Amino acid sequence: MSQNDSHISDTFESLSSSIAMLRKLEWRVRHAVESVLSGEYKSSFRGKGMEFDQVVKYEYGDDVRDIDWNVTARLGEPYRKKFVEEREVTLVLLFEDTPSLQFGSGSRSKREALLELSSLLMLLSAVNGDRVSLMYASPSGYEFTKSSSGRGRVLHTAASLLGRPAPDLLGPQEANVPWKYLMRAAPRHSIFVWLSDFPNRPNPEGWNVLRKRYQPVGLRIEDPWERSLPGKGEQTVYDPVSGKLFNLDGSSSAQKAAHEKWNRDRDGRFHDLFPIDSDRLTLQAGDDALDAVVNLFHKRALRFGRT
Repeated sequence: MSQNDSHISDTFESLSSSIAMLRKLEWRVRHAVESVLSGEYKSSFRGKGMEFDQVVKYEYGDDVRDIDWNVTARLGEPYRKKFVEEREVTLVLLFEDTPSLQFGSGSRSKREALLELSSLLMLLSAVNGDRVSLMYASPSGYEFTKSSSGRGRVLHTAASLLGRPAPDLLGPQEANVPWKYLMRAAPRHSIFVWLSDFPNRPNPEGWNVLRKRYQPVGLRIEDPWERSLPGKGEQTVYDPVSGKLFNLDGSSSAQKAAHEKWNRDRDGRFHDLFPIDSDRLTLQAGDDALDAVVNLFHKRALRFGRT
């Protein structure tokens, strides 16, 4: 077998394995949509806008700005325009793949957990008939998959993401995110979901413009040790960002103080990006992603007054 044939075979096996995993995840998603979510997925996002439905009689308390003066003059009594919200949702996912995601103190790395979370969101969108776009960004470049709907296409997009190789640990650390391109990649009011571990860094250029154009949601993955140091004894860990080994000591007051400050700075930056609580979610690797997403949708549905 040639080297090229071997590569094709490995790619095919990886894709098949990813699709098998997605089908298992899809069963959980469908069960959640039919039972736990009960419409909260749709109600947690605003549609693209308001469209005219029909003209109805004006009643006390209705918005006078909606009065249709032409119909009112013709019929001799006040009528108003009734609008309904467009419910078609376009979901734009930005998966920021960096070497820092490859850290894991438990059975799963942050990258594995974030990949599952991304797949879960795509499957939820497919089940609800929404359109899904994916921006994959890594230190070596980016690739944009245009919006598509339907189970087959979305499954293929998710499987392709799962099969991507992780970035080189010793290479560049920052993902190449094309923010200017993202500004015009999807219709206004699309749902923009940014998946990352969100290190402490400046906001991207043009972030305020993007927030006005889309509905931004931040999904942050973290390792349990990033939230609190291991409690007993020293632990030697490999830092994929610096490429060095470090000794972590949860009993060291100096390390604990530095770690707490690091967390405050990191949390502050994340909250600055997504000031509203229901626009952000922090998930620890090892936690149940579906439960966390259901809770987020419930928060958003309450926020928009649709439960």
